[in-house]
Amino acid sequence: MDEKNRCPWAGDIPIYIDYHDNEWGRPVHDDDKLFEMLILEGMQAGLSWITILKKREAYREAFDGFSAAKIACYDENKIEELMQNKGIIRNRLKINSVVNNAKVFLAVQEKYGSFDKMIWSYVDNTPIVGHWEKIEDVPANTPLSDQISKDLKKLGFKFVGSTIIYSFMQAVGMVNDHLTDCFAYDLCKGALR
Repeated sequence: MDEKNRCPWAGDIPIYIDYHDNEWGRPVHDDDKLFEMLILEGMQAGLSWITILKKREAYREAFDGFSAAKIACYDENKIEELMQNKGIIRNRLKINSVVNNAKVFLAVQEKYGSFDKMIWSYVDNTPIVGHWEKIEDVPANTPLSDQISKDLKKLGFKFVGSTIIYSFMQAVGMVNDHLTDCFAYDLCKGALR
């Protein structure tokens, strides 16, 4: 039996436990993975993360492995095809935002050399380590996520509100919000660049 102490949100659902144990809070510096997480976090708006996790593979298939270069070329026919895909959330605004965000993502890569370089500069390439003892203490957003959200919107990104951005920051390890008694807290705390 697994005796690891985890953040309570991981619960007892295997896909959630795997995500908590192996991804959440681990620093990500691969642009493709950063793009995937930015898209998935935007898809979560108004929904639960477990809903998105369960559909993650369907999203990967539907959106060409989250290739920003391919998605940026999607036309109305492709969008209509995605609207018929029962494996993903069929929300036209969200689907259109993925195409939009792919184009903006490519522009950011062109300007900064990589999305990684731009987004991690907000934390000086070092994860912010939370010191939370209770799940109720973990914020839904912060002044920094407010700023990043504002800046991403100026660049043209959609579905990048402050709460979405804070969730993204947690997911890609820009912030380590594992509770202090969670086994992953020290692992992520030591997982610097």
